[in-house]
Amino acid sequence: MTRKDKFVTFMDVPRADKLTKAGAAILGIPFESIGHRFRTGSDSGPAAIREQSCLLRPYQPPHADFDPLDRLNVVDGGDVDIAAGDVAVAYDSITAAVERILAAEAVPVTLGGDGSVTLPQVRAAARSHGPLALVHIDAHTDTGPGKTPGELSPSTTFTRAAEEGLLDLDRAFHVGVRGTQRFKGAIDFSRNLGFEVVAGVDLFRRGMSETGTYLCERIGDRPAYLCFDMDFFDPSCAPGVCQPESGGATAREGLELLQSLAGTDFAVFDVNTVSPPQDIGGMTALLAARVLLECLALACQTGSAT
Repeated sequence: MTRKDKFVTFMDVPRADKLTKAGAAILGIPFESIGHRFRTGSDSGPAAIREQSCLLRPYQPPHADFDPLDRLNVVDGGDVDIAAGDVAVAYDSITAAVERILAAEAVPVTLGGDGSVTLPQVRAAARSHGPLALVHIDAHTDTGPGKTPGELSPSTTFTRAAEEGLLDLDRAFHVGVRGTQRFKGAIDFSRNLGFEVVAGVDLFRRGMSETGTYLCERIGDRPAYLCFDMDFFDPSCAPGVCQPESGGATAREGLELLQSLAGTDFAVFDVNTVSPPQDIGGMTALLAARVLLECLALACQTGSAT
């Protein structure tokens, strides 16, 4: 049997459906909404990230010179079984899958999928933890009015989350917003809903570590949701994303921002928007795998998992 003939787990951790002893569980969410008409393929993101993750090693000296896979007893729970085409039904499946992990007292670490996979995960986490703090790292706010009332799409994820009372809006941040947006006043629209927006220009002026320290101080001990959209990175280091935006972070800067969040109690880690058909040599999927490894290190450093 060759490697491509079997299910490849994230960094070769054990495949497990039962999570009784796991401190963290990998979950693939191979779902893509209809919003991306020219760059489709993010539903194959989980498989690509898992494949590239096999190039990684667990130790990250000097900031994380330990094995988070072993410390957390990480397992790979496979992919959510999702029927394409019906967003509402898909959301119910995603919510149920994340709830199962949370019920086992493990931390969900998820691989998207496009940005539409986030809302059902926030629903699951809020049911367990109450309204959550939010660190949303992205080129876009994903907080728009939508074209129709109640629209479910990557562009309205956090609009719906705010309306449903899933977030503690005194501690909810969009970080790195830049580039082209779908409508005029995107940042003001988010701020009027209660989100704090750290625009890309302000993030780069302030610096990654200082911004991370600020976020940790503002969030305090509130359980938080970390959503990392891979188009936060510049397309020069992450070309395989749903909606590339020039002028983004380097790989070094993005990892530094993550590392500076140590101390925050994250309930869920959500990495999304890898689109393998537009990737080059697997470089975006490999960087996403490294982001996920940093998330596992954060879970060890912050007490997200015990």
